[in-house]
Amino acid sequence: MTIQSPPTTRPSILIVEDDANLRIGLQDNLQDEGYDVASASHAREAEALLRERDFDLLILDVMLPGEDGYSLCRRLRAEGLQSMVMMLTARTLEDDIVRGFEAGAQDYLTKPYRLRELLARVRALMRRAGTPPPQVLGFGGFSLNLGRRTLSRGDGSTIELTRTEFDLLAFLVRHRDRALPRGEILDAVWGRDVVVDPRTVDNFVSNLKKKLGWTSTSGFTIHTIRGVGYRMEIESMTKP
Repeated sequence: MTIQSPPTTRPSILIVEDDANLRIGLQDNLQDEGYDVASASHAREAEALLRERDFDLLILDVMLPGEDGYSLCRRLRAEGLQSMVMMLTARTLEDDIVRGFEAGAQDYLTKPYRLRELLARVRALMRRAGTPPPQVLGFGGFSLNLGRRTLSRGDGSTIELTRTEFDLLAFLVRHRDRALPRGEILDAVWGRDVVVDPRTVDNFVSNLKKKLGWTSTSGFTIHTIRGVGYRMEIESMTKP
């Protein structure tokens, strides 16, 4: 899947992780959230990228080949690095966590981590840095621009959505992979004070699928969960 990125600047993240599977998976998920993501497998590669541009956030593995994450973070801070830093490690002892903060990190997350928690921590660090959240969400070859409230295909053409259709689609994409009860969807999209038949959600989901031209080969699926509601699944993204 390919996202057509808007001309506006997106929040940027540099991942420094030597495990290729973890690095690629994390990069895909962060890109899926709308972040501009680069990655490196060791300290020297990370420094080369930092010489080329600034990043809003570094996600830094502690156990790196060569120079470890503690040393790299401490040295980058001494050289004037202003980016937020989140450290990832399997080390859970208090001394290790304190060492990470003393090296200059703002957050410290132990492996194995839960993806939703990591994404929430990333958003929190971006808020602390005063960095606005991503304005574009990508799925199945489509781009959902939250700022402009537009939905476009990979070729740049747009799809007309009503206000409620747009809000529903944004909610499903943002909460992908979760089983979303109809009541929760109604509260989030229609509002808690609005009385709506729960089956209204079904009609809107059906309309969305038609407008998106959904087929079994599309890069996303909106599953019906009998007696509950819906779950949206999105295939891994490629770089924008």
